[in-house]
Amino acid sequence: MATIYKFSILFCVGLIFTLANGEPLRVKRQNEDGGGANEGEEPSVEQLCEGRPGDEYFRLTIEGDCRDVVRCTRSVLKQISCPSGLAFDIEKQTCDWKAKVTNCDQLEKPRKILPILKTDEPVCPEGKLSCGNGECLDKSLFCDDKPDCKDESDENACSVDSDPNRAPDCDPTQCALPDCFCSADGTRIPGAIEPNQVPQMITITFNGAVNVDNSDLYDEIFNGNRQNPNGCQIKGTFFVSHKYTNYASVQELHRKGHEISVFSLTHKDDPKYWSGGSYDDWLAEMAGGRLILERFANISDGSVIGVRAPYLRVGGNKQFSMMTDQFFVYDASITASLGRVPIWPYTLYFKMPHKCNGNAHNCPSKSHPTWEMVMNELDRRDDPTFDESLPGCHMVDSCSNIQTGEQFGRLLRHNFNRHFSTNRAPLGLHFHASWLKSKKEFKDELIKFIEEMLDRNDVYFVTMLQVIQWMQNPTELTSLRDFQEWKEKCDVKGQPYCSLPNACPLTTRELPGETIRLFTCMECPNNYPWNLDPTGDGFSAKRK
Repeated sequence: MATIYKFSILFCVGLIFTLANGEPLRVKRQNEDGGGANEGEEPSVEQLCEGRPGDEYFRLTIEGDCRDVVRCTRSVLKQISCPSGLAFDIEKQTCDWKAKVTNCDQLEKPRKILPILKTDEPVCPEGKLSCGNGECLDKSLFCDDKPDCKDESDENACSVDSDPNRAPDCDPTQCALPDCFCSADGTRIPGAIEPNQVPQMITITFNGAVNVDNSDLYDEIFNGNRQNPNGCQIKGTFFVSHKYTNYASVQELHRKGHEISVFSLTHKDDPKYWSGGSYDDWLAEMAGGRLILERFANISDGSVIGVRAPYLRVGGNKQFSMMTDQFFVYDASITASLGRVPIWPYTLYFKMPHKCNGNAHNCPSKSHPTWEMVMNELDRRDDPTFDESLPGCHMVDSCSNIQTGEQFGRLLRHNFNRHFSTNRAPLGLHFHASWLKSKKEFKDELIKFIEEMLDRNDVYFVTMLQVIQWMQNPTELTSLRDFQEWKEKCDVKGQPYCSLPNACPLTTRELPGETIRLFTCMECPNNYPWNLDPTGDGFSAKRK
């Protein structure tokens, strides 16, 4: 028999549930053996929320369709429900396709032993902090990716808000352009320019392999005839994964002035591999992916400077330490929850200005000299003036309720207006090409939207790098036609470097039994490039 809950419902920002008629909340809890609570146990809101972070969602019951979760506010529980067809992943703390969620039988995230960081009186000498068992260790040992406390609690409170060695809050007096940009809530416009003098930048990005399956789509969207108000062709950013990529096509995209960035080498389909990856894992995936792009797409100008994590599973401080060491300029994986005013990109010298939304809660907590091209969630409501609040979506194709071209068009225009009418933070339209190709009306609606925007004089379709260039040198609309940073590869003509690339049938012992064709205008390598052999030259002989 399902447990019955009595609530009175208040409609405000979301659905906020309080106890009705003063009756205690009845919640079916799990015992240590995995069973439900003893009949009659009725924990109050205070008991449910004791010691629980305010941003952690948990279930009240494991019965039902796995869509409903709640989190604690000051005196009530606030509920969200995943859209139909999705389920809430307790570990990821986000909605996902139901087939991918394997923890519907869990009420809450597993609890870990925490260090004792907040006490009325100091319990350790200056410069030291207390482990969960009372042991005192140097502050610098906490959250260094190596357990030092005997109970390992020094590595269990390392979020953006709890890491004892976290980046400081934004200090505008210490953070100045062109190298640093921050604001308390992330909504401040660079250069203190009035909103009506800020160009509305739109970034169109694609994730995944570039090949015959999508090259025609890219040619149609970026046909060379669509120009920004400064007379330059519109540009996009391509986060390229390695397997099945045609590097002759990537070389042509780069020749035309589009930005090429890294989406990893292997694109392993285990999300935990990315959020829990080591420094060396991220080095092999991203620096290795860049090496392959530079070699086989003949990109020799040092322009591959950005990364996006597969599944948007950010690798925390390890990923960003690797990026610093390898001179990557920006990451484009962290998402920001849907809000009234969108967030501008920022540098990570100081604490990120919003909650770590999704991303397996593994955002970088320490200071890094890296730009974050934050992904503002899109408002996907069909009628924002009437429909109830829905969770936002970061990739356009994750807006699962968009089924027709007409709905897609409304989504594009509504979100454009959200950005344009507030602080004009860059509007990110992030795609997998297969979604746009799944229905002709999606592609047609995107092209219609682009052409509609280009009829204006205040909208620019730019790359991620071009957004950073503008932020480093904020320039008003009236002077933007002469903005030199956006003039490079302004109007590219001519033929591809090669019309008949080499089709290299290759193998690697890292992928036994597979023969994969590598298309490149460059010379064929000996082996198919992969993690341990990104150049394809062959494995180095082991030293005896």
